[in-house]
Amino acid sequence: MTAAVPDLPDPLEAATQATRSLQGLSTELTARVPQLLEAMRSVGTGLELHTTLDRICETAAELADCRYAAIGVVDEEGKGLSDFVTFGVDEEVARRIGRRPDGHAGLLGALIRDPQTIRLSDLSADPRSAGFPPGHPPMGTFLGVPIRVQGEVFGNLYLAEKTDGGEFNDYDVHMVRVLATEAGIAIGNARLYEAARQRERWIDGSVAVTTALLSGGDADDALTVVAEQARRLADAAAGIVLLPAADGGLEIVAVSSDRPTKSLGVVIPPESAVVDRLLDGDAVFVDDASSDPRMISRLAAQYGPSMLLPLHSGGRVLGALATPRARGARPFTEAERTLGTQFASQAALALMMAEAQRDRERLAVYEDRDRIARDLHDLVIQRLFATGMMLESAQRKSIVPAVREGVGKAVDELDVTIQEIRTAIFALQQGPAEAPSGLRTRVLREINMAAVPLGFKPAHRFLGAIDSTVGELTGKNLIAALREALSNAFRHAQATRIEVVVDAGAKLPDGAPCVRLSVADDGIGLPEGGRRSGLRNLARRAESLGGSSWCGPGIGEDGGGTSVVWQAPL
Repeated sequence: MTAAVPDLPDPLEAATQATRSLQGLSTELTARVPQLLEAMRSVGTGLELHTTLDRICETAAELADCRYAAIGVVDEEGKGLSDFVTFGVDEEVARRIGRRPDGHAGLLGALIRDPQTIRLSDLSADPRSAGFPPGHPPMGTFLGVPIRVQGEVFGNLYLAEKTDGGEFNDYDVHMVRVLATEAGIAIGNARLYEAARQRERWIDGSVAVTTALLSGGDADDALTVVAEQARRLADAAAGIVLLPAADGGLEIVAVSSDRPTKSLGVVIPPESAVVDRLLDGDAVFVDDASSDPRMISRLAAQYGPSMLLPLHSGGRVLGALATPRARGARPFTEAERTLGTQFASQAALALMMAEAQRDRERLAVYEDRDRIARDLHDLVIQRLFATGMMLESAQRKSIVPAVREGVGKAVDELDVTIQEIRTAIFALQQGPAEAPSGLRTRVLREINMAAVPLGFKPAHRFLGAIDSTVGELTGKNLIAALREALSNAFRHAQATRIEVVVDAGAKLPDGAPCVRLSVADDGIGLPEGGRRSGLRNLARRAESLGGSSWCGPGIGEDGGGTSVVWQAPL
């Protein structure tokens, strides 16, 4: 994405023209030209925008011999200030003053509406002055000079309080005007550099999202990657991914935030005007989410400027992406809105590709499960059944009571084994749409499915009213945690025994009721330096619900093996 920008004049040429304009004015002014040239050289150094603004303020204060200097950068709409940098005001004073000026009122607003040089002997006596906020240092003399490049106003330079107690004179005005010309060039270059870097960051972020989504990881992890990247790139307080809810509206399915949040699973109702716009494929930009009447969710009260972007690709809306900033933060620029919209479209395309890839992998898994189920039924069960009949025949022919009893027990064990294999076959043949609604049944299904690759069935125990007390969102995450723990045990633990406990009567450290899942094995334990991505997934799932997850000793001899504990509040 490129934007047309005016040609910036050569700094050397501007300095030469400015110096020529000073010829013949006075001996004092001419004597200050070397100082001016040094100031212009200092201002033109570097490309970081904020560093450039700091340097302009300091240089202007030195050139005009005053205590305070500030520079306000006019926003893209030309109605206020997008940035305000000061010199001479320390951090303690800045904290007492509070919020920085927005340029909508007072002398700062007057300079934006009518960008002309203003020189005052008493700032407070001017009718355009709006006064100072509490804690602001007293200022009398004032000089304001607009900063232009090729006729375009970039901002204004403000100076106050000459150190000798006098007023700003004509010499100061001439010098500061020349410096303002160079400052405009420096700001223009810095803005172009910052815009190029910003586009580069968004492009890199889109590539990172695409790579993560197509790496074949968990779908929930993929959505978290989108939220994390969007939050980082938009410099937002949070990154939020929403998907269509079953009963209408949009459900929050992934959140990235510095602060703990319990917004996961919250549904924005369908009657929201914002939801309608997003599901129609339109982006929504909000100046202040906490006061906008369209934002009917309670979550909006803690946020300010927000971008709400549809995740749509190929005419299909997959969901939405929200990047809210904190209350009082600067609004999103037009460039950020464009880059955010492009990022959301790229993320939606990557999500569709990842979904198609997972569908292909899922189909391959189902085909493999069907083959395994057929082999178990047609080969394994038939052979076990034939073996059982042979043992029964041998039992009838034997005259030794101990042998008859031993063979009878073996036949009973074969019957139990056949029943367990049939349960496993049933689980293998079940599709996701056939999943039972009860949490207890879903846990049993996961255990039975894990029995096939493990070669044995994990023991299990239920405590408390599992089905009636555990909510749908917590239950869904508990099943995902159980699947992850059993998968880790199969792939890494080399276990011969696994015990699964689901306790709906457990308590959190603060005494709040919770559901606790424990998966313990007698395997080799956690290897040193091994991957911990699965355990991090478990912890993230628990923390998103206000719970926690950890590992401990297993059920092997002397605590051998590993136990994984996952808990979430009810």
